[in-house]
Amino acid sequence: MKKNSERILNYCDKLSKINIKPFNNYKFINPYNNKRVNEITTKFYNKYYNDNKKRRLIIGSNPARRGTAVTGVPYEDAAHLQNEIGISIDNFYINKLSSNFLYDVIEEYGGCTKFYSDFYMNFVFPLGISKINSKGKESNVNYYEIKDFEEKLSKYIINSIKEILSFNIDTSVCYYIGSGKNYEYLLKINKEYKFFNKIVPLEHPRFIMQYNYNSKDTYLKKYLDAFKNY
Repeated sequence: MKKNSERILNYCDKLSKINIKPFNNYKFINPYNNKRVNEITTKFYNKYYNDNKKRRLIIGSNPARRGTAVTGVPYEDAAHLQNEIGISIDNFYINKLSSNFLYDVIEEYGGCTKFYSDFYMNFVFPLGISKINSKGKESNVNYYEIKDFEEKLSKYIINSIKEILSFNIDTSVCYYIGSGKNYEYLLKINKEYKFFNKIVPLEHPRFIMQYNYNSKDTYLKKYLDAFKNY
């Protein structure tokens, strides 16, 4: 029987072959066809997922262009990964607010080994997206901000989620990071495909850290309570 790490790395390899051509000033960022990212993901998943244990899924919208779209590991930025797996990622040493909050959650939960033993994190749409303005400057874009995204991207989304569920995912509950259009779309496709019995929404770490920092401990407790009560 394949270990979860092997299944996940095969999934990353399949993602590396996806090539979505730019359109309407949108550019798609695929980290998985990068040799350094391949080295990072291999070491990370072999460290934390080299088993056949069931895990619950935590899912967001799509990777940030300077976060997961660089490292290849969902919600892990270069600074944290460098400490965890001992690979120098100095060219991408970016510490993000979102990952900082999630690291606080992970530490309170019991640390990386315990957390990754119980959870797997990924995204509804697995690739990074940026929009290029008239001056050539790039900015992050969520997949649901693209006009007619369902027509253009749904096949990638559905195939990705189906593949993720093959990693011994416990489908009784899924934790969704964020709200709004992405949550609505996830509920919509879940109603059609019956991926999960229940979807539990949690506030996005960026929303917490940028706009509600004084209530950070309250949100941290909400995350931990959700993880422990389902």
